[in-house]
Amino acid sequence: MKNIFKTLILLVAILGFNPKINAQAVNKPSIMVFPEDGWMEENHYMIDVNDQGTIKKQPDYAKALLNKDLYNVITKIEQLMRDRGYPLENLSSTLKDIADRNALKNAETSEDGENVEEGPKDKLLSTARPDIILYVKWNVIPAGPRKSVKFTLSGIDAGTNKPQATATGTGPEVIGAPLDIMLETAVLDHIDGFNNQLMTFFDEMVAKGREISVELQVFGNSPKKFNTEINEDGDELSDLITKWMKDNTVNGASTLQTKTPTLMQFKGVRIPLRGEDGNAFTSDDFATKLRKYVRKTLTPLPCSSYVVGTGKAVVILGGKSK
Repeated sequence: MKNIFKTLILLVAILGFNPKINAQAVNKPSIMVFPEDGWMEENHYMIDVNDQGTIKKQPDYAKALLNKDLYNVITKIEQLMRDRGYPLENLSSTLKDIADRNALKNAETSEDGENVEEGPKDKLLSTARPDIILYVKWNVIPAGPRKSVKFTLSGIDAGTNKPQATATGTGPEVIGAPLDIMLETAVLDHIDGFNNQLMTFFDEMVAKGREISVELQVFGNSPKKFNTEINEDGDELSDLITKWMKDNTVNGASTLQTKTPTLMQFKGVRIPLRGEDGNAFTSDDFATKLRKYVRKTLTPLPCSSYVVGTGKAVVILGGKSK
């Protein structure tokens, strides 16, 4: 009996501390649950923001989370996804983190007066850095003393804003049940299929790399631009940047979409999920790596980099942002 007991302890220890087994257990995309923009607008949680003279509507998540129903719905969806092994980034906690660091400002201004716009959602994503945005929308349908709930879940790649998974359905008619319980009942019939769609997307991301976009800009007073020749072979700055992009992406995946003397835009850029140190590799890491290459190898001019949300890396030649 003692030998059996020792064997069980050893087995538990192996399963508990085997890094390969643990890696498989947590190999799921991180998720952040948001209310859908349509729900935000229907419930008057959009605010007007002046974006360089243009009035745009932006979601006011801090105000919306004061709505008890929304708070309970997000909590329930998070619980359902956590029960299925997904790491989560919480909307309310991230808002508080941003507020504590005084990071919710309308724009950052470079030393040369250049403006870098970043909306509220981009700031949230830049802080939390989830793999998937999970949008939730619901409607309560009254039927006499009974009521049911209709829901829609949408899983969006946080980097590209491309849809990856959807689920919609209507729960049974009930009397007196709270919203979060009604929603759980409705969602449970669809959650496994939704989970499978998410994992299909994530498996592809593991194999092909995370998809982001990369933009390089030149400040107006920079003495060098992307069409400046920088060696005796006649290579322009843009030629060597394009080559670096192919050499530093997964399977060389990047497409140069726009090239002018002051702007280069790459789409479909695939970066690895992990860096050489084994830690998560983000669009910010990629932007930093590209910035250092441009600064050290191609030009002695000052360069800066930043990210928008989780999926756009920006490198600026000839200036530093404040």
